[in-house]
Amino acid sequence: MAELSLREATTIVEASLKKGRETSCAPLAVAVLDAGGHLKAFAREDGAGIIRPQIAMGKAWGALGMGIGSRALARRVAEQPQQQAFFGALNAMSEGRVVPAPGGVLIRDAGGAVIGAVGISGDVSDKDEACALAGIAAAKLVGDTG
Repeated sequence: MAELSLREATTIVEASLKKGRETSCAPLAVAVLDAGGHLKAFAREDGAGIIRPQIAMGKAWGALGMGIGSRALARRVAEQPQQQAFFGALNAMSEGRVVPAPGGVLIRDAGGAVIGAVGISGDVSDKDEACALAGIAAAKLVGDTG
């Protein structure tokens, strides 16, 4: 299985932030996790809120832990009321580390294997997700939102 390199993770962070500046996003926090859920690269722009790092990591960690992008997690919570109890239990078991809102994207290698996840927080979730996808594409990897 391929492994997410530090170079790829750093490229994802830098390109995500660049996309954020190009699209006039509010200050962002970007967290890139490897397949084991460990922080590989991180940046918090000047002015990003003090809880943005935890939200970014929660989006990435939830996507990685559940095997689907955080947009899909958010959709499940919104569209299936019976899932709310499940997500409440999931959040309790994970000590609050799952954030079901767009902006958490799985990172796949060319063969389709999950090698990590990126989470971004700072602007509206759709813009966070767009920045994550731009970062993944810049690293020549594949983003999976759901």
